[in-house]
Amino acid sequence: MKKYNLKDWIEKASIRAIKTMAQTAGSLVTIGNMVTDMDWISIISISLTAGIASILTSIAGLPECEEQEYKV
Repeated sequence: MKKYNLKDWIEKASIRAIKTMAQTAGSLVTIGNMVTDMDWISIISISLTAGIASILTSIAGLPECEEQEYKV
């Protein structure tokens, strides 16, 4: 069984989740719309859902941590 450094895993999973959230928000902002016309509540909630999904996916395995195997 592989063992990982928890602090390192949290840092890398958080970075991945933030990037996923930013990409999701960017894809939901359509070109040509006024900033005031966008449904920001929907954009934020969909982006947060994507971030949660990213964290849950990282539990299954995180390639950034696969490179270094930590032993306790």
